[in-house]
Amino acid sequence: MKIWTVQHTFNYPWETVVQAAWNKYPNPMNTAVLGIDVIDRQVINGELHSHRLVTTRWTLPNWACALMGPISTFYASEYSKVNRDRRQLKLDSRNLSLGPFVVVREKLTYKPHPDDPQKTLLKQTAYVTVEGLPCSGYIENILTNKISGNAAKGRQAIEWVIEKLQHKQPL
Repeated sequence: MKIWTVQHTFNYPWETVVQAAWNKYPNPMNTAVLGIDVIDRQVINGELHSHRLVTTRWTLPNWACALMGPISTFYASEYSKVNRDRRQLKLDSRNLSLGPFVVVREKLTYKPHPDDPQKTLLKQTAYVTVEGLPCSGYIENILTNKISGNAAKGRQAIEWVIEKLQHKQPL
C-alpha cells in the first residue's frame, strides 16, 4: 500500500472554495472526467450527504491491457458531507473499476484555515493498493504519481472556477 498526502491553502473563504469544488467539472485542466451523476442526496441532521458516480476515461499502457483487458472507461463512487455550521466539506471516494486488482481510496477535507479564516485549507490523502498483479509496488508508485498530478490539476480547476464565478462567466 502506498499513501500519498498533501495540504494546500486556497486564498479564498471556505464558502467560495466549496462552491467551486461542487462546480469543478467539466474543466479544461482535467478532461478525463466525462461526467458526475448524483446517485443520492439528502440532508441528515443538518448535513448535506451526497453519493455521486464519477465516470472517467483513461488510456492504459499495453502491458496493463494485457493483464486486465482493454478498459478505457472507469468509475468511482464518491460520498460527501457538507456541514455548514462547522464549515467543513468531506469527500471520500473509491474506484469501482479494476476492483479485484487495484483499490484507490481518496479522502479530501475542506475547512477554514486555522490561522486565517478567510482562507481555506484542503487536506487530501490517497491510499493505493495493488494486489494480484506482478510488480505491484511499481504499479502503486505509478498510480500515486498520477494521483499527485491529477490533484494539482484539481486545485488549478478550483482556482479556474473561482475566477469564472468572480467574473460572472459561465462555467
